[in-house]
Amino acid sequence: MKNYLKIVSIDENSITPKYIQIVNSILRAIEAGKIEKDEILPSIYDFSIALETSRNTIERAYKELKKLNIVKSVTGKGYFIAETQFNQPIKVLLLFNKLSSHKKIMYDAFASTLGNNAAIDFYIYNSDLLLFKKLIQDKINDYNKLVVIPHFIDKPENAYSVINAFPKDKLILMDKLEKGVTGEFGAVYEDFELDIYNALKELLPQLSKYSTVKIIFPEHSYYSKEILTGFTKFCTRYAFDYEVINSLENETISKGNVYINLIEDHLVQLIEKIMHDKLEVGVDVGVISYNETPVKKIILNGITTISTDFKQMGEKTAELVLNSSTEHIAIPFRVTLRNSL
Repeated sequence: MKNYLKIVSIDENSITPKYIQIVNSILRAIEAGKIEKDEILPSIYDFSIALETSRNTIERAYKELKKLNIVKSVTGKGYFIAETQFNQPIKVLLLFNKLSSHKKIMYDAFASTLGNNAAIDFYIYNSDLLLFKKLIQDKINDYNKLVVIPHFIDKPENAYSVINAFPKDKLILMDKLEKGVTGEFGAVYEDFELDIYNALKELLPQLSKYSTVKIIFPEHSYYSKEILTGFTKFCTRYAFDYEVINSLENETISKGNVYINLIEDHLVQLIEKIMHDKLEVGVDVGVISYNETPVKKIILNGITTISTDFKQMGEKTAELVLNSSTEHIAIPFRVTLRNSL
C-alpha cells in the first residue's frame, strides 16, 4: 500500500475529477515501470481510506481502467493490472483563468473530442500570474501539451514572457491569441475587434431605433481592449453616440439607450435597474449580452446575445492537440437576435 500512496495522489487544487486523477496516476506509473503486469491493486475500501476519498471515487477509477482493458477483477481476489502495453494517452495540462457556464461548454467539448486519447489535468489560475507561473513551472515537464486560456488582469506582458519561456511545440492558446506570445504554436481564438464590429453591424437594423450605445467594460478586467476598439469603430462609422462605462452603480437608465454587457453580474444589475424604472426592454431600452447561455433564451422573453461558438472552440482545440498542430483557427462570432433589442 505504501508503494501505491507514493504513486497515486490527489491534488485538491485541480479541477480534474478525483477519479480521473487516480486513473492518470496509474497510467503514468505503468508507463514509468512503477506498476507491473499482474500486480494486485489495493481494495476499494483500503484505497479510499489511504487517499481520504470516497469509495465511489475509487470504484469509478477502477471502472474507467477496466474500460481501457488495463485492469481486470476476479471475484474474491479484487483488482489487478491486466495489461501494461497500451497506446499512451497524450498528457495535457489545461489551464483556465476562471470557471463559467460558457467555459464549461468549452471544457466538455474539449474533453469529449479527446476521449481516451488524452489524460487531462485541469487547473484554474484565477487570472493570477503568480499562481499561473507556479502551475506551469511545477508541472510542464510532465505533459505533452499545455493548453492555456491567457487572460490576466495585471501586467499581462509579464505572463507572455512566462509563456514564451516554455517549448512552443507543447503550447496551444485557447480563446485569446496574444501578440506577445511568439514562435510556432497552436491557437483557437476569438478575433475580439472584428467580432464585435461585425456583430453590431449585423444588428444595425435593430440598433437604428436607439440613439446611444453603451458598453459596460470593467475598469480592472482581463477582457481584451480590442473589444473597445471594435466597438468604437462601429459607433463612429455608423454615427452612434456611444459611451464606455465601468459599472452600473451610478448609471441612470434612459430611454433610447442600448447596453452591451460582458459579465453576467452586470446583466442582472442592468435588468434590475430597468425593471425598477418601469422601462420596457426592447422598446425603451435595448440589451445585448456577451456569451450565449441557455438561460438567456428565457430572461425577459429572450436576451439578444453575441457569442463565440464555445463548443466548436473546445472541439477545434482538441483537434490541434491530437494532430500536434500549430495552426491558428479563428472561431466565428454568432448573433442571436431576441426580444431585448
